[in-house]
Amino acid sequence: MRIIVIGGTGHVGTYLVPRLVEAGHGVVVVSRSQRKPYQPHPAWSQVEMVIKDRESEEARGAFGKYILSLEPDAVIDMICFKVDSARQMVSALTGQVQHFLFCGTIWVYGPSAQVPATEGQPRHPFGEYGIQKAAIEHYLLKEARTHGFPATILHPGHIVGPGWAPVNPAGNFNPQVFSRLANGEELALPNLGMETVHHVHADDVAQAFMTALENRSAALGESFHVVSPAAITLRGYAEAVAGWFGQTAKLKFLPWEEWRALNNPEDAAATWDHIAHSPNASIDRARRLLGYQPRYTSLQAVFEAVQWLIAQGKIQVNP
Repeated sequence: MRIIVIGGTGHVGTYLVPRLVEAGHGVVVVSRSQRKPYQPHPAWSQVEMVIKDRESEEARGAFGKYILSLEPDAVIDMICFKVDSARQMVSALTGQVQHFLFCGTIWVYGPSAQVPATEGQPRHPFGEYGIQKAAIEHYLLKEARTHGFPATILHPGHIVGPGWAPVNPAGNFNPQVFSRLANGEELALPNLGMETVHHVHADDVAQAFMTALENRSAALGESFHVVSPAAITLRGYAEAVAGWFGQTAKLKFLPWEEWRALNNPEDAAATWDHIAHSPNASIDRARRLLGYQPRYTSLQAVFEAVQWLIAQGKIQVNP
């Protein structure tokens, strides 16, 4: 097939685009800049790269029509964040493509009523990102089920891999949290450290997009979680990271307001976002219908990213 990947040089595209090429598809990557993928791969030499600013094109109602002009059989949209953006794509592509795959997020749920969450759980999103992604999911599924638009929604967890900092055991992105654990220093966690995070390696997300393409009849009009086999608690996460460096985690637990006062506002905001959601999602449906089989556990995925951060000097490990 001829597949258009919108936003194909990011975390997931780094792994997805080479997979598509190796599977024999013709691939066009639409990006707003000439940013290189996080990891090199010879397959990129076979990819058609197109520079196009989505925001400006959408402002004049032309982006969906432009994507159609590229003559796709399938479209993978990694960077759709507003319902109006989705409407432009549906308006242009209805009856014109075999498959439209949308990258959502497990943030569509808000706090879960029971865990692990299944795809049928009610959505109670909070925060602009989760609210918009949930609205897009609702819109696309309605279009699929009432008008036959060939949509599939994949909801990744905390995407991780070499090239960027993962969500850490304190629920934010400060790499010094890993340094403290690696060097046997005390680390304060909010509350009792029992909130959860749910990572997924970027290559496993890429795998999920591939399995959805390969199992189109099962994927159409459906949404799926794309995460590691199990979420981890902040406490368990911290203990595991310390163990990688031969340390026993020295943890203390503080009430939220006390913990927040000791950290900078950016880190505290990220932590609150993660612990308020405390994602824990089931992959049973993706396994059963798509054959999704993640290669990485949460800790294995984070380990790769931490090794990259050490090599880049962003995590300091004492001799």
